[in-house]
Amino acid sequence: MTKAAPEPSQAVLSEVAAKLDQLIALIARAVPPAPMAPDFAGADAFIWQPVPGNLVPVPKVNRVEIELLCAITRVRDLLVDNTRRFARGLPANNVLLWGARGMGKSSLVKAAHGAINAGGETAPLKLIEIHREDIETLPALMGLIKPAPHRFIVFCDDLSFDHDDTSYKSLKAVLEGGIEGRPENVLFYATSNRRHLLPRDMIENERSTAINPAEAVEEKVSLSDRFGLWLGFHNCSQDDYLDMVGGYVRHYGLSVPADILRADALEWATTRGGRSGRVAFQFIQDLAGRLGVALNAR
Repeated sequence: MTKAAPEPSQAVLSEVAAKLDQLIALIARAVPPAPMAPDFAGADAFIWQPVPGNLVPVPKVNRVEIELLCAITRVRDLLVDNTRRFARGLPANNVLLWGARGMGKSSLVKAAHGAINAGGETAPLKLIEIHREDIETLPALMGLIKPAPHRFIVFCDDLSFDHDDTSYKSLKAVLEGGIEGRPENVLFYATSNRRHLLPRDMIENERSTAINPAEAVEEKVSLSDRFGLWLGFHNCSQDDYLDMVGGYVRHYGLSVPADILRADALEWATTRGGRSGRVAFQFIQDLAGRLGVALNAR
């Protein structure tokens, strides 16, 4: 007759339990938490965080009133019309806003989104910002928002690609070329200083070294063709710049003689080496500070 194995002591059981707790803790650190279900009713704007795959709500979007975006009236109206059609469930295009720095490309996207929602004509349109370095995770973002009962503008600011950067192929597939195509409830808006999103020397190098230069270059520039609407932003004239300054002065209720305002604004632009909407607003910030006035819209 065999003897029964002795039962483990309480000390042994405690040691085993402690090791199991350590193992569970290690596994929990190694496995990322499941993505949280987005609460789209909680906000109209979000920032995409690819790890762990969450949309972080933005309670208050940093935007300017669309009426303050002077000197870009034509492109402003085109973008607003395209955005409004999309919000109404009508056909609309992906948009590439390209051109001069500081002329209001990203400001216009945010202002157009705010203007459409403020109009109350349609269900709230959702704006999602994705960072340039996260472009390769676009398919995961699309999969998350495709089944949602909302319409989304996915926005990437300052989008461009450098040498040996192949992530642009992921964007091409999402915009038009993928087997599923772009979800019907999603548009993609991007801003860039480059019309073709790639540096000129990269394109020229492809042309000079390829066996078939035309085909090599077409592969590089075809990304911008995925955007149905191109909106160009160019350096503003002196009159446009002064109109921007005047618009901000009226909007914020700043009191300053016209001749002094003109002279100071032009001197400010000269010291900054150029004129743009960004330079105009930086001047207004300096002017309001000198006047001791807070920049609160009236």
